[in-house]
Parts: sequence; C-alpha cells; structure tokens
Amino acid sequence: MSKIENRILRFLLKIVLIFLASVVYAISVSLFLDPNDLAPGGITGLAIILNRIIPIETGTWILLLNIPIMILGLWKLGPKLILTTLYTLVIISQATNYFSQFPPITTEIIPAIIAGSVLCGGAIGVIFRCGSTTGGTDIVVKIMRLRFKHLKTGTLFFILDLFIVTGAGIMFQNFNLSIYALLAVLVINVALDAVLYGTDEAKMLFIISDHADVIAEQIMDDLDVGVTFLNGSGAYHRKHKNIILCVMRKQLSPKAEEIVKEVDPNAFMIVSSASEIFGEGYKNFFAAKL
Repeated sequence: MSKIENRILRFLLKIVLIFLASVVYAISVSLFLDPNDLAPGGITGLAIILNRIIPIETGTWILLLNIPIMILGLWKLGPKLILTTLYTLVIISQATNYFSQFPPITTEIIPAIIAGSVLCGGAIGVIFRCGSTTGGTDIVVKIMRLRFKHLKTGTLFFILDLFIVTGAGIMFQNFNLSIYALLAVLVINVALDAVLYGTDEAKMLFIISDHADVIAEQIMDDLDVGVTFLNGSGAYHRKHKNIILCVMRKQLSPKAEEIVKEVDPNAFMIVSSASEIFGEGYKNFFAAKL
C-alpha cells in the first residue's frame, strides 16, 4: 500500500470514528443527561439550560451557540481544527435532536450521571484522539489562553463549568442539581482521561530539534511547563544540539506534541511514561514517603 493510500485510509478511519463517537456523545446527552436536568458544564450544559427557556431543541442550541465560537476560532486558530470540529458538531447536533424523540433510558439520577458521563467522556476522548474537538469551551479556552497566558487551562475550564452548573441550579430552582452536575463533570473528566491517556500518571518528553529554543519557549508559555536543556551532539556529524527534557501531566502531552509538530515536523521526539514526579508543582518527596 502506498503512502497516499495509507493517508487516505487513516483519514477515512478518523472520519468514521468521529462519526461514531459523536453519536455516542449525543446518546449520552439525549437519553441520560438532558432528560434528568443535568447540565454538565460547557456549551452542552448551556444548551440544556437554554432549551428550558426558549423551546429550541438542545442539539440545535449546541450548534447555534458554537457558530460565533467557530467564527472566532477560525480567525484565531486557523481552518484545520475548526473544519473537523464543525463536522463533529453537525453530527452531534443532528444526532442529539434525533435521539431526544425517544424516552430516557433511566430517570434515576445516579445511574444517569454515571452512564451518561462515562459515555460522554469516552466519546470526547475518541474525538480528541482523532484530532477534532466538540467545540464550545475547548475553543474558548484555547482563545482565552492566547490573551491571558498567566491563567492555567484547568482554571479556565473550572471557572466556565462552575458558572454553567450554578446557572443550572438557578434555572431549575434546585441546587442539588448543581451538585449532581459537578459530579457529572468529574466523571466525564475521569472517563476522558482514561480514553486519552490510560493509567499513566505523567509523560516525559525528550525533543531533539534545530529549533529547540522556539519549541521550549512555546511549551513554557502555552502549557506553563518547565523545560530543561541538555547538551548533546550527534555521533555522526558531531553537531552540537540542545536537547529538550520536560515532564508534564498526562493531559498536556498531546498539546506539547502538537507544538513540536507545528514548529518542527522533522524533530526527533521520545515520549515515555513517568509513574511518579517529585519536585515543584508535583509531589513533595519527603511528604510522599510518610
């Protein structure tokens, strides 16, 4: 099989996987979360709230709310990510509206949280692995990070989700639902991590590139991760190079790989698992051993 055929096959496989994952995402919303008044953060949570105010279908709200975000993302982030995200959103929107015609699988709140959140988080993980996103807060946080580099990604996600789940409690006049929605957010994140990163605690990257300075600066600025330069030289050409060593939480590894790919597609990169990290920002060595 030629390289072109290989690329086409991989592309088609990604398209199919995104389609299937988007349908699973829609099922989690239409048959578990939405009918139980669970608004699990993000644009989907906001769409569920707005559906109660203005009787437009939740799937349609998901698409409508994402339109201005997609336009802004196209301007700030470029067309590649936005096109795949738009494809994902159209499927999610249509499938959510379709499955909302059917009765919920359960009206028991705890089973709905567990089943809906696991399906939702798993679906998002597959979509991310295929190089797409579900739009919404993913794009908003990326854009906000361009402007407010001092704010951490996790902090921004938490603020946005907290705002939406609190709004759900006000809308439904039941703050128990806000607590349940926060629980759903936590389960979604656990399921997402399990699909994206397995059980690894962290990732360690060695990056060898002629553009090590640019890569290092971008990793430090965009991901708020420390970087160390190691001195090295190739055995064949005897050419000196800076080798980047960085360790980061597993959630950030795909973003770091994207940075390397964008700056230097010819870089040599080793990614390995790190089961434990001790030092500033991670575990305290002595406290961990007590």
